[in-house]
Amino acid sequence: MLNPYRLRLLSQLDILGTVRAVAEAANLSASTVSQQLAVLETETRTSLLERTGRRVRLTPAGLILARRARAILDHIDSVEAELRSLGDEPTGLVRVGAFQSAIHTLAVPAVVELARTHPHVDVELLELEPHDSIPALRVGDADLIISTPDFVELPLGPDIDVVPLATDSIVLVVPADQAGRGPTDLAAHAGDSWAFDIPQSYMANLTTRLCRQAGFEPKVACRFSNYLMTLQHVEAGLSVALLPALAVDPRYRVATRELSPAITRTITAMTRRGARPRAAVNLVLDTIRRQPVPATITGTAAGTRAPSARGR
Repeated sequence: MLNPYRLRLLSQLDILGTVRAVAEAANLSASTVSQQLAVLETETRTSLLERTGRRVRLTPAGLILARRARAILDHIDSVEAELRSLGDEPTGLVRVGAFQSAIHTLAVPAVVELARTHPHVDVELLELEPHDSIPALRVGDADLIISTPDFVELPLGPDIDVVPLATDSIVLVVPADQAGRGPTDLAAHAGDSWAFDIPQSYMANLTTRLCRQAGFEPKVACRFSNYLMTLQHVEAGLSVALLPALAVDPRYRVATRELSPAITRTITAMTRRGARPRAAVNLVLDTIRRQPVPATITGTAAGTRAPSARGR
């Protein structure tokens, strides 16, 4: 009999590529993962893995089982949800992965609405960078993700359904006393200090690329994983930054400038196409789609001073 736990590990190996990566994702030791995969080979009486030097890779049979495993696991989740509901009322846990600015503008308002209208649906929010959210969706660590495929080099493939949500501008954020009119050329800010996202995040990579295209290497004054900390740094007059318009909290006294040429990103929701439709997942998706997307405000975003940002 196939064991769902071991099938999930095999599916993760297909997506993540190494036993070590699977172990980190599952919070297990690498030896435990290897042992569980060996047990799965015994259960199936099939060679699923082969060694190439110090690494392992899936055999053709292993690839077939890993890719069928996702459909099997999705079906199990769907049946469990149906048994819990035994009616038309959606119930169960839905795991939603989203990037930081989408969490506070789209995901959290949707969860607030669902807590009022559908108290039997539980939503677990996961902060995930776009390049991390798609693998999480594929291996089943998330049921639904909010992502920005514009800046993700991973192929989406036919196994993912994409639902457009909104278009968001990338804007230059400057101290309030530097507010100006009309689009700005980044080359005019070559001498400024810059607030950056953490290394290898999509905003850090995008900012570096756009500054270099404008002919300069940005002087990095700080790196924050939290956009509120970035806004606080800019508000204090210590830096400028590129941020998604959705991330600009109006409580901070900063100004935003559109870029020339304009840079936008597409915000989408994604689900696994092979997964059997679950009423709770569809409900969460519909609720997210109904959330109003704040309009981009170009100029001074002045308001009461925000509390110090802590955490991500």
